[in-house]
Amino acid sequence: MTSPSRYFDHAATTPVRDTAVRVLTEMMPRLANPASLHGAGRRARLEVDEARARLAATLGAHPSEVIVTSGGTEADNLALKGLWWSRRAEDPRRRRVLLPGIEHHAVLDTAEWLESQEDAELVLLPVGADGVLDLEASCALLEELIAEEPESVALATLMWANNETGALQPVAPFARACAAYGIPLHSDAVQAFGGEPVGAEPVDFAASGAATLAVSAHKIGGPVGIGALLVRRDVPLTPVLHGGGQERDIRSGTLDAAGLCAFAAVAEEVVAQRVEESARIAALRDTLLEAVIDVEGVTLRGPDPRTHPERRLPNNLHLTVDGAEGDSLLFMLDMAGFDTATGSACTAGVPRPSHVLLAMGLSEDQARGAQRLTLGHTTTADDVEALAAALPRIIAQARAAGMAAGR
Repeated sequence: MTSPSRYFDHAATTPVRDTAVRVLTEMMPRLANPASLHGAGRRARLEVDEARARLAATLGAHPSEVIVTSGGTEADNLALKGLWWSRRAEDPRRRRVLLPGIEHHAVLDTAEWLESQEDAELVLLPVGADGVLDLEASCALLEELIAEEPESVALATLMWANNETGALQPVAPFARACAAYGIPLHSDAVQAFGGEPVGAEPVDFAASGAATLAVSAHKIGGPVGIGALLVRRDVPLTPVLHGGGQERDIRSGTLDAAGLCAFAAVAEEVVAQRVEESARIAALRDTLLEAVIDVEGVTLRGPDPRTHPERRLPNNLHLTVDGAEGDSLLFMLDMAGFDTATGSACTAGVPRPSHVLLAMGLSEDQARGAQRLTLGHTTTADDVEALAAALPRIIAQARAAGMAAGR
């Protein structure tokens, strides 16, 4: 019988919290369709309204701004497509979409779909070697585009924190720069919500100045299949789904009432514990960093938490290993009992270098040696000590395998 693995892939999904299981177990058998007019439907609507208000409070939003979705991917698609169609309907000259090359595929692929199917023009914003948007250069580029064609920009998008490197992005100042020209900004906050580092501003929709913002329950220990798009009340958004007109006519479909209740309960728990838990997780992350940072050929990617801890998610450690394949590292770690990730995309079974690392200026060879280690509420000091002890040996083995394959 194999022993259970130690889980270091919380950026992909976080094991469900007891709170979510309790709420789902309680609510699923007794909640009717909240759109129904009978007594059971009205009772479900009351639960939904309360959960929506509780979730909104954790995000610095008004309850009416919370549009319930199936998760972050749907929220990102709805934001970009909805903003694009609304802005184009108002003025067809608006064809440019501004975004950095580090965005999650839910945003990047949607933007590329708009480019191929809707004749959008994608304008890539500059990113520094640490994976953070170059705010000064991006604002200068925005001003240049406005001076060239004042009505050409449809929308902009900038994630709150990168899902691979954990780098926090300057959402609020870039949102202000966009707002000066009436340009709506979307922010994918799926990776950031609930896990912001001590010293950084928490995800706050009102304070951010964003027009729309995406979050997802399963990243914080809630159920898979429930998320939300926050939509400012003065922002028109063309729906992607049509049907019963639920969710302010922005997102039709029968509401997952129990899932929303569980999401709200977990969000409250996570936000209440954020400062203490972020400090705990950051200390464990730093233990892993100390175990490998002096190993030859190992490079930390993203902001350095030893000098700027407030600029990086506390649960994220992203490394590249010269002369080793990320997949080799992953499989060797897997065999040793550790669940990790390369952070790279994989299409039709063919591994490709991370688009995030390439946008940061790494070569394909450098990007191929990536490994992402992410911690969460289930991570213990014993887990970290075991991985810290195993990492140098596994890195050496993966490098030896990579070198042998290259001969």
